[in-house]
Order: sequence, then structure tokens, then C-alpha cells
Amino acid sequence: MFSKTCEYAIRAMIFIAQKSKDGSKIGIREIAKGIDSPEYFIAKILQELGRKGVVQSMKGPTGGFYLDNSARKTSLATIVKAVDGDNIFSGCGLGLKQCSDKHPCPLHHEFTKIRKDITNMLNKTKVGDLQEELDQKLTFLRRD
Repeated sequence: MFSKTCEYAIRAMIFIAQKSKDGSKIGIREIAKGIDSPEYFIAKILQELGRKGVVQSMKGPTGGFYLDNSARKTSLATIVKAVDGDNIFSGCGLGLKQCSDKHPCPLHHEFTKIRKDITNMLNKTKVGDLQEELDQKLTFLRRD
């Protein structure tokens, strides 16, 4: 459903939220290990998210990535749009350019309902909420 880049971005944001809740800054190596991602790949993703203001970072020996209180309220929709664009929110289920209510593809009407549910879930779900579920051991980001 999401690109691999987007999957890593969401996982990294949740991990950063968990590890920086006490004010700590988290380095790329720890993030990559924590979400089972290649270091170089996650570094590029987080650099782009930083440029777009989705994640905060600080340079230097005590630097790293972190989320402040307002960033913990970031919706998954914001992350998805920053990484994958808005195609999941408006695109055709079969990838057709000319699909519309007037000229629907075979999946159009069913996919419209599914897309609406996905959009609602992504808008409603906040990074901080997912981090809290991790803290309570209700969910996981990686199996050890």
C-alpha cells in the first residue's frame, strides 16, 4: 500500500517519538537498528522529512533526531503525503489517469469507499498515539 520509503519513514517517526520523549536526540545508527533499516536509506528519508518540517534534528556531538510535543501530534497522513505524495488519497485503484466518477474503472466505486476509510485512519492516527501503544507493549516495530 505504501512505498518502502514511506514504510520506513512511518516506522522511524514512531521510533524517534518513543526514544526522544525524554528530550533525547537519536542518531541514525540507533534509528536504523531500531527499525531494521539500512542506515544510508533512513538517513536520506529523515533528511527529507527534516527539510519538510516533519521531524526535528540538531547537528553536533549531542545532536540527532527528535520530536517535540507538537510533532508528536503529526498524523500519518502528513508523513505519507511528505514521502509518497497524495496519490493514495485521490488516485485510481488501477492506476488509470482518466478514472473518475463519470468514467470509472472497474474498481472505482469500491476503491472510493476503501480510500475514504484509509484517509480517515491516516488523518486520525497520530505518531504520539502509536508511540504510547509501543510503550504499553501493545504493539511492536521489530521482533528481536
